[in-house]
Amino acid sequence: MSAEVKKEIELEIAYVLFVDIVGYSKLLIDQQRRLLELLNEIVRGTEQFRKAEASHRLITIPTGDGMALVFYNAPEAPVECALEISRATREHPELKLRMGVHSGPVSGVVDVSGRANIAGAGINIAQRVMDCGDAEHILLSRHVAEDLEQLGHWKKHLHDLGEAEVKHGAHVSVVNLYTQELGNPEVPQKFLQARHKAVAAVPLAPEKARTSRSWMIAAAVMIVAALALGGYFLSRRSAPVGAGRPAVQSTTAPEERAGPVNARSLPESAAPAAFPEKSIAVLPFENLSEEKANAFFTDGVQDEILTDLAKIADLKVISRTSVMQYKTGAARNLREIAQQLGVAHLVEGSVQRVSNRVRVNAQLIDARNDAHLWAQTYDRDLADVFAIQSEIAKAIADQLQAKLSPAEKNAIEQRPTTDVAAFDLYSRAKDLILNTGFSAIRAQNVRSGIDLLNQALSRDPSFFAAQCQLSYAHDQLYALNVDRTPERLALAEAAVQAAFRLRPDAGEAHLARADHLYFAYRDYDGALAELEVVRSTMPNAPRIFELTAFIARRRGAHDDGLRNLKRAVELDPRNFFTLQQLSISYALLRRFPDVIATNDRALGIKPDDPETTGARDLAYLDWKADTRPLHQAIDEIRAKNPQAIKSIADLWFICALAERDAASAEMALTELGDATFGDNQTQLTTAFGRGLLARMMKDEAKARAAFAAIRPEQEKIVRAQPDFGPALCILALIDAGLGRKEEALRESRRAVELVPLEKDALNGADMIDYSGIVAAWVGEKDLAFENLSKAAQLPGFVTYGRLKLLPWYDPLRGDPRFEKIVNSLAPK
Repeated sequence: MSAEVKKEIELEIAYVLFVDIVGYSKLLIDQQRRLLELLNEIVRGTEQFRKAEASHRLITIPTGDGMALVFYNAPEAPVECALEISRATREHPELKLRMGVHSGPVSGVVDVSGRANIAGAGINIAQRVMDCGDAEHILLSRHVAEDLEQLGHWKKHLHDLGEAEVKHGAHVSVVNLYTQELGNPEVPQKFLQARHKAVAAVPLAPEKARTSRSWMIAAAVMIVAALALGGYFLSRRSAPVGAGRPAVQSTTAPEERAGPVNARSLPESAAPAAFPEKSIAVLPFENLSEEKANAFFTDGVQDEILTDLAKIADLKVISRTSVMQYKTGAARNLREIAQQLGVAHLVEGSVQRVSNRVRVNAQLIDARNDAHLWAQTYDRDLADVFAIQSEIAKAIADQLQAKLSPAEKNAIEQRPTTDVAAFDLYSRAKDLILNTGFSAIRAQNVRSGIDLLNQALSRDPSFFAAQCQLSYAHDQLYALNVDRTPERLALAEAAVQAAFRLRPDAGEAHLARADHLYFAYRDYDGALAELEVVRSTMPNAPRIFELTAFIARRRGAHDDGLRNLKRAVELDPRNFFTLQQLSISYALLRRFPDVIATNDRALGIKPDDPETTGARDLAYLDWKADTRPLHQAIDEIRAKNPQAIKSIADLWFICALAERDAASAEMALTELGDATFGDNQTQLTTAFGRGLLARMMKDEAKARAAFAAIRPEQEKIVRAQPDFGPALCILALIDAGLGRKEEALRESRRAVELVPLEKDALNGADMIDYSGIVAAWVGEKDLAFENLSKAAQLPGFVTYGRLKLLPWYDPLRGDPRFEKIVNSLAPK
């Protein structure tokens, strides 16, 4: 035996990192081999591995589905190595790992081949710690965590999970290690299941006793018992190692982790132990009316109760878009829903409308033990439905012992309208306007919503909520460049002014003005000042944080934007639009694994959503120039849900261009119809797409004919909006396609000047990119590379895949300068 091996075998204290591939046994043999090879390559490439190996301070032990790395140079070595591995695997989403770290005594052994090996408590506990985790977790034994805490800079990344039972009935104390970018912040399923078992052990209260005072006392005792049993376990996130374990802490929503809904739907900063006592979600009510058209009316009743509760600062209330995912019709698992939303209480109910009568049933449930805390049925005239909504909200607040200020009480008692028909129209409009996302037909839905709102306001001009929603809808059409006209701007302004005339002190009015200042004028400071007013009256409004995020993103403060979007997700954890915006923020930063993970999370909520599926798979095109996932998704949608293809026709067109498939591109443009394609406010028409397609096919005559046909209309738009950069940018592209070199260059320069990066980092980056394309099309390659090189260094949609595949950049191909820019964005 060599002296070196003998020295290693005499080791008594080791620092062990255990790694395994999640789901390894379910893989095919060739997949297993490929992933093991990839894991070995990643591990051997880490600095900690190379350093320890070079100094002979490392033993490596294959374990079949992973490995154990035994360091004996420093306590930090296995932890630093785990973080390096986690960072590297972000580039390989197919490789799902979990890791465990422990330090302790080991005994040396020599195997039959004469090689050094180890056994003992040190390595056994490291494996047990790892076994407690799920994909992407880096778990530490408490012993290791306490050592790291002494080093100071580790403390903020250590989050106590408590104790878990492992093999042979033993117990280990486990700490979750994660940073903002690495690790998995969610509580492992092993700990969640233990908590569920503890809570489930509490007996449920008898249904018929729900209204008696003695039952209320018994329920309180059971809730306390449930908290005592379950408080030690964690909800979705863990506490810092040194922190105490309060029975009630707030939860927030996961940011980027993908996976099953019941494991990945809670906020990223979810706190330990129980959810906040005064947290609640109002689930969609069941429509018991014979006329199914009354479903929107039923949704409106539920939404108003939710809106009333959201005005109470002492409550945490989950927003509408998240709860609407739980439509009635299937059996509900209330505990699972509460866990997904991060709340302790749920409201369920039903609405039955017959002629001029309405029956509303509501019940408040403690989701931690399924106890019914309160229930009431209201049989009234239809005109009293708004009073019923206020009564339910106040009764629920009373049951939760929420403090209600006089202003909040007045706000809850204020009826939204006196006209039931207007309320029904408003409910339909809100559903259309808010349930949109990446869809290419979004503008059509917003226009339909505006028509319904105008009908509602014609019946009741004092309908305050309808005025606020109307201003938002007009601003959307203006900001999306669907109708960027003074007339549309005036309609939005008129709706805002009408809202202030009705309720000048209402937070909703100030929120409408904040939206208007942002979308219409890019008045960031003015919008932020309005949001400060909103905070005091609408404490549960995720829109505050969402709009703050948009402003930060426009100003180029992308980290602030991400942080505020995550806060919005806390209050609205299943909001498709907010999740889509979060994925856009990641796409701008070219963080494509995060784009995919965020969209996976959204698909966990709505598995077959075509726009989200398309956006997810577009990330592979952008990241790796791989069109196959997007192509496959489009083919599946065309086969299984052909009516949905229009909503992703823009992505179909991009995919077809990337694959140089002219026939498919033409079919995509036909489906696109009067919708548009493009990024941010540079939205291009189907006619422009045909010109671009002709250029790709080297049909110069056809391309010129297409661009010549659309030039007069675009010139008219520019004359009407001379200071709108994206409109001038589109004209520059058209002129470049027509060979009008001087006009195109002048227009593209002016477009860049009109949208400075410090005013609008998103559209400003687009202007620089398109100015490079214009220069390339007119033969000014030096200028093209100057602009394109700058755009490639900015957050935006200039990506490796688009540069490599799309015909925009064809005139530059073959030039070493272009290849250098492309390679600078290649996946590392």
